[in-house]
Amino acid sequence: MSITVQGRRLEPEQIESLRHLVEQHPEWSRYRLSRELCGLWEWRAPNGQLQDMAARGLLLKLEARGYLRLPAKRWASPNRMLHKQVGPVAHLQEPIAGPLAAVRPVEVLELSQQPEPLPLYEWLLHEHHYLSYSSPVGLNLKYLVRDRHGRPLGCLLFGSAAWKCAPRDQFIGWSAEARQSHLQQVTNNCRFLLLPWVEVPHLASHVLSQVLHRLPGDWQRKYARRLDLVETFVDTSRFTGACYRAANWIALGQTTGRTRQDRAHQLQTPPKAVWVYPLHPQFRRRLCA
Repeated sequence: MSITVQGRRLEPEQIESLRHLVEQHPEWSRYRLSRELCGLWEWRAPNGQLQDMAARGLLLKLEARGYLRLPAKRWASPNRMLHKQVGPVAHLQEPIAGPLAAVRPVEVLELSQQPEPLPLYEWLLHEHHYLSYSSPVGLNLKYLVRDRHGRPLGCLLFGSAAWKCAPRDQFIGWSAEARQSHLQQVTNNCRFLLLPWVEVPHLASHVLSQVLHRLPGDWQRKYARRLDLVETFVDTSRFTGACYRAANWIALGQTTGRTRQDRAHQLQTPPKAVWVYPLHPQFRRRLCA
């Protein structure tokens, strides 16, 4: 009998071949197994990169359902430092205040192309964002923003979109099948930080506009994928979301407050305001295809 895991339909012979692969190679790590699985199934992103994290997730789910038994976890995989230690990085912290014209033109660095400031970026988010920072899993882009004099102003992180979000899904109008096929054409602005010593009116919406202007091209360059929509979730107990409104984002409502791990349908996090920004005039057609 076939089963569905992570939206992928698996036939009994496929499950048996995976079980055989694990049993025949007890010396392999989970990292090695996930990459071997990608090779066997030609599981690659459009840019040719092996999708080993997706394969790892599938193997873990099969183990949780009792279809196979993975080797004991050994160490973090070499390219996924989820618990990376972030250390202090020296930087200017003098107050930056005044009109927007005093800091323009702002400089936006996409850190996969210009990785030198990455330690500073990680430290700033770790120290000054209320959610802190850990290395993101999956597709992501990191931006460091500096003023005309090279002083850091803030950081943005874009990562994987929420699997389900009722206000967003209703706004798009896609089916469950279309969402499964096109979710990676949506990204989540999961961190946005202006440094606490920066007080420049209208800077936040200006930075958002500057980053969104280049975001689709940076995503295409890094992942050979198009982007059609950006989402974000604003904790309204802390923020109003005014900068998103000023940057022409669309307010859709609120989340339910449940997380992916919420099995009892109880609130696990504060409900958050849902905002989206279409990146293409035909975003609905492209996401619902």
